[in-house]
Amino acid sequence: MQPLKDKIVLVAGATRGAGRGIAVELGAAGATVYVTGRTTRAQRSEYNRPETIEETANLVNQAGGQGIAIQVDHLDPVQVQALVARIEREQGRLDVLVNDIWGAEYLAEWNTPVWKHSLDNGLRMLRLAIDTHIITSHFALPLLIKNPGSLLVEMTDGTAEYNDTHYRLSLFYDLAKTSVIRMAWALAQELQPHGCTAVALTPGWMRSEIMLEHFGVSEANWRDAIAKEPHFVISETPHYVGRAVAHLAGDRSVARWNGQSLSSGQLAQIYGFTDLDGSQPDALRYIREVQEVGKPPDTTGYR
Repeated sequence: MQPLKDKIVLVAGATRGAGRGIAVELGAAGATVYVTGRTTRAQRSEYNRPETIEETANLVNQAGGQGIAIQVDHLDPVQVQALVARIEREQGRLDVLVNDIWGAEYLAEWNTPVWKHSLDNGLRMLRLAIDTHIITSHFALPLLIKNPGSLLVEMTDGTAEYNDTHYRLSLFYDLAKTSVIRMAWALAQELQPHGCTAVALTPGWMRSEIMLEHFGVSEANWRDAIAKEPHFVISETPHYVGRAVAHLAGDRSVARWNGQSLSSGQLAQIYGFTDLDGSQPDALRYIREVQEVGKPPDTTGYR
């Protein structure tokens, strides 16, 4: 079953992490997926990491879709405009846009007040998190709205409910992630008259390449990290939020979510999908009800 066969998708920021997981799961559902990012086999971004957009495209192909890798810096309007023109020329349509551009993990200075945080790093973080999404939407949404029923997914960290009551350990990071949620709400108002939908979506505690590296583990032995951080037991793979996007994209009633802030764990309960191990981790609820109140690590009832 490939419910998204013949669907055209752009995952902006698909080199690694959630973007890669989303691209692969959309491919598994049969979609043609344009995957963008700055790191290719020939050139690395400022991240200086090994993951490439070509690898992501190959994983999309292996999953059963068609992956098309295009190097794009989403801060450059000329490059983004050329990307959208190419999609329109090659496909004539765009059914799903996933704005997952980020690239700022190494810029955050945790538990550091604004007057001590690097101003250059903080402002760069905001540009990478906010300007990239706006630039991409500016050029891509005119193509998206030609097809009523299309979907925009704004990827962020945390739901509106969670972020409203939790300081995200840095003014710049806090502002970056909450701004994207509001952006999704505002874009929902602009898309609704065209019969299209916009949502904000967050994973839980995601086992990205960078997170696994931080704990000195791989996906194969990720549970070894629980000795260092017991609550890591609630973590999830990037495929989990990828399956959330795939189900949203295949939902003929997706307009019911317009303007809302959603999570992978929440949508798993509604659509019935699981993570790769067959579980349904609900990280945000676990963090509030177990971790933050000082209970011992126990995922019973949370995955």
